[in-house]
Amino acid sequence: MSLSLAAAIAATLGAYTIYTLLKILYQEYTSPLRNVPGPKSDHWFLGNRPQLIKNIDGQEGLWTTQYGHTVRINTFLGFSQLYITDSKAVHHILSNSYLYQKPAPGRYFLGRVVGPGILVVEEDVHKKQRKVMNPAFGPAQLRALTEIFVEKSKQLRDVWAARAATSGGVARVNVLPEFSTAALDIIGKAGFNYDFHSLGADSHSTRDELHEAFAKISASELNTGFFDILKARFPVFRRILPNTTVDNIINDSQATMRRIGQQLLQDSRQNIAEGKSADSTALRDLLSLLVRANMAKDISDAQRLSEEDVLAQVPTFLVAGHETTSTAATWGLFELATNPEVQTRLRNELLAVDNDNPSMDELNALPYLDCFLRETLRAHAPVPMTFRVATREDIIPLETPYTDRNGTVHETIRITKGQTIALPILSVNRDPALWGADAHQFRPERWERSPALSTSIPGLWSQMLTFLGGPRACIGFRFSLVELKALIFTLVRALEFELAVPAADIGRLAMTIVQQPVVRSDLAAGTQMPILIRPFTQS
Repeated sequence: MSLSLAAAIAATLGAYTIYTLLKILYQEYTSPLRNVPGPKSDHWFLGNRPQLIKNIDGQEGLWTTQYGHTVRINTFLGFSQLYITDSKAVHHILSNSYLYQKPAPGRYFLGRVVGPGILVVEEDVHKKQRKVMNPAFGPAQLRALTEIFVEKSKQLRDVWAARAATSGGVARVNVLPEFSTAALDIIGKAGFNYDFHSLGADSHSTRDELHEAFAKISASELNTGFFDILKARFPVFRRILPNTTVDNIINDSQATMRRIGQQLLQDSRQNIAEGKSADSTALRDLLSLLVRANMAKDISDAQRLSEEDVLAQVPTFLVAGHETTSTAATWGLFELATNPEVQTRLRNELLAVDNDNPSMDELNALPYLDCFLRETLRAHAPVPMTFRVATREDIIPLETPYTDRNGTVHETIRITKGQTIALPILSVNRDPALWGADAHQFRPERWERSPALSTSIPGLWSQMLTFLGGPRACIGFRFSLVELKALIFTLVRALEFELAVPAADIGRLAMTIVQQPVVRSDLAAGTQMPILIRPFTQS
């Protein structure tokens, strides 16, 4: 880097730093949140962030219990942030997606992975993509994909059964990466008719080219440095600063993913042009359904997605349909392994089905499987928290009024432009005020009749926030539910599960988008969920 370039970067950085600090100081001094009750900072620089991270590990109700559902917390250098679990406020925020958008830095990091896909874009662009994509996620389409879910679930079942057989009848398995592999194979085949062939491959096997590119991008966040953060916060630095290690990894991997994506897109268009029926193997994947919907005669050219938008959905399917599902399945197995009575009752229901290849309708007709899955996704929402930023000033209505530090009662709260709001999904899902005194207990039986205290939650599904709500709610939630049911159905019928470590030794990893498990006594091993697996034998 030349001295002149370095001087220009330093000058620009200095100017931006001064401008940003002055802007933040002014916003903080005039912030409506100044008198909202909340905790003191735990750290002079990090504010309440350390405690926020700890809260993910089973202490979600700490601030709500002490300060109520409308809380001011401190972020970096003690600046304020709204932490809110009030149901009416959450409903208002999620329903007004143009007003409350995802923070720009997060969109930048995610956008480098998936491009201009539905997870990243906002406002009219998001609305346009969602309208074209919606038909691909309908019940009829998922009914056709269930065969793929069951097929891959059987492959995972056979892998675990074989491992137990070669280990004296019982195998200790870290199920998290195993579920990740299965979910990758499922989304590859069901998402864009691409088979990764990951299940059953040993550690010495060469990974598929697309799998390798996706894995490199996923791992690149570990190399995120100061320049990467600058680029995320201040777009001007994306043009000034040289490429970082992360930039180079992402650019190389994106080139591979784009090349393969273009081939998959070309194959889908060719299959459609050849007149293959919509229920054929070649045309039942999500990408083909999207291409078909995008080519429909009843939509105008202005409503159609560009090739760039369609291509962006390939990595979007990988990101959205991979890690969250595998994490949910992992926590489901944790609950089965620690609640033998739940495992037995569920298995008895599943074994009563005289069919090893259930349809979507047969899976959905199993009441206790449905209760178990709802409770798993309530108690272990894969994404424990999300954030929104106000694009303009707003007045947020409240279900429960709050009393400020001056003793004044407020039935609404004013938000200024640029204010960041934390929406703790897991806290809302476990709030005793909404779910009752047993909110922190794992009880599938609560779903045998609709929980009366949870009706005010503004969630898309089952009155919980796991799949969020409003215009940006998870478009693929039905896909995920049927996939999870197929996995649990197939595995629990054939195998028994027992936790390999004490339940109290299982924690949740902080600083990640999804709440992945760790073993507290073996943190050096990274994320893991060790389960003892043995074949089930009917007496």
